[in-house]
Amino acid sequence: MLTILGFAMIATFLVLIMMKKMSPIAALVLIPALFCVFVGKGAKLGDYVIEGVTSLAPTAAMLMFAIVYFGVMIDVGLFDPIVRGILKFCKADPMRIVVGTAILAAIVSLDGDGSTTFMITVSAMYPLYKRLKMSLVVMTGVAAMANGVMNTLPWGGPTARAATALKLDASDIFVPMIPALAVGLLAVFVLSYFLGLRERKRLGVLTLNEVLVEEKETETVLVGSGGSGSGAAKSPARTGGSGSGTDAEDTEDDERFQALDPDRPTLRPKLYWFNALLTVGLLTAMIMEWLPIPVLFLLGAALALTVNFPHIPDQKARLAAHADNVLNVSGMVFAAAVFTGVLQGTGMVDHMAKWMVDVIPEGMGPHMALVTGVLSLPLTYFMSNDGFYFGVLPVLAEAGAAHGVTPLEMARASLVGQPLHMSSPLVPAVYVLVGMAKVEFGDHTKFVVKWAALTCLIILAAGMLFGII
Repeated sequence: MLTILGFAMIATFLVLIMMKKMSPIAALVLIPALFCVFVGKGAKLGDYVIEGVTSLAPTAAMLMFAIVYFGVMIDVGLFDPIVRGILKFCKADPMRIVVGTAILAAIVSLDGDGSTTFMITVSAMYPLYKRLKMSLVVMTGVAAMANGVMNTLPWGGPTARAATALKLDASDIFVPMIPALAVGLLAVFVLSYFLGLRERKRLGVLTLNEVLVEEKETETVLVGSGGSGSGAAKSPARTGGSGSGTDAEDTEDDERFQALDPDRPTLRPKLYWFNALLTVGLLTAMIMEWLPIPVLFLLGAALALTVNFPHIPDQKARLAAHADNVLNVSGMVFAAAVFTGVLQGTGMVDHMAKWMVDVIPEGMGPHMALVTGVLSLPLTYFMSNDGFYFGVLPVLAEAGAAHGVTPLEMARASLVGQPLHMSSPLVPAVYVLVGMAKVEFGDHTKFVVKWAALTCLIILAAGMLFGII
């Protein structure tokens, strides 16, 4: 019964948000509360929620201060050189913009943190998508898939969890998987290319003429050919096109477009190398695990604000500028704590995992690595990485060992589902992505699931072809 109710709860949540009948926050809170009563454990709902909040509180704190830290770094111009390089490559060609999104997300993902990746990627690419009226779900989908592949880095989380669960060395799991993961990343780039071609066909061929002199980049002219018309405007204006929006939307888009304005008052060029060294030091400390990540970002945010904006009114202004993102993301994380708390507290996760293992036919024993790779798609989507790697993988590995399948093969196969996992409603970072891009979570889900699943299967096929899995 708990198995059925667990799957029913997840299905109800996904259907309601994809049909936009409920907001993600409301669905994450009300749906599990209702099912908790169905299970007959309504009296323990408070305990489950507190346990869920307690477990996710460090994540929420990390996201809050990471948003402030990287928001300040974006404000002061730390990432402007990288962004300018990507934008020069992209110009105003929708195909190049989508491919550039994938490349940027993959590069920034090297830090091992999805939230950081999404903040930088969206901040850089959002203005172009809005100005050219490109599909924002294409941006969120491509970024999530690129980050999902890169999330398998040893310091990204899943590989370390698999190594810990099966008592293996993380490098022994990851290094042989590099060829298969490289194929998966290439598949994301190829998919980005075709999605970009589709956007180019929909919008017409576009060119971007930039009027700039080194750092004096003050005007951008967009010229559309083959479309509904052409328009030219300075950065504060909205370009002409086939759509229209309210004055409030125009103002908001203008503010986002100016987020990387080379003349913005928040720039701190004299402190560029201080900010660069501070960020490198922060990421190094994160990778080396010198301090808990929430503590690192808390210290980093406080130091970045103090040095770059020594006057208290300026610090308050920067905090206010990023408060919207902080509130949206932290609110979503604590709402997700209700969902995960009920899912785990009632025992639904355990019953679902046991049922999935039990339904595997006996004849599939020698092919348990393949089975694990396939199961990693739905299981890492419907449950947390902790639940899958510490709860399900050891059981699967034991079943595989009985048929001669090594733990290393099982561990490598378990990484296959990460491109899909990064769009799971149980992953806090995805709310950073959709929140900053102003995309409905349901729209993102409908778009990305099929392409992310295809990417996972390509990685699995490559792993088997190369003899890695």
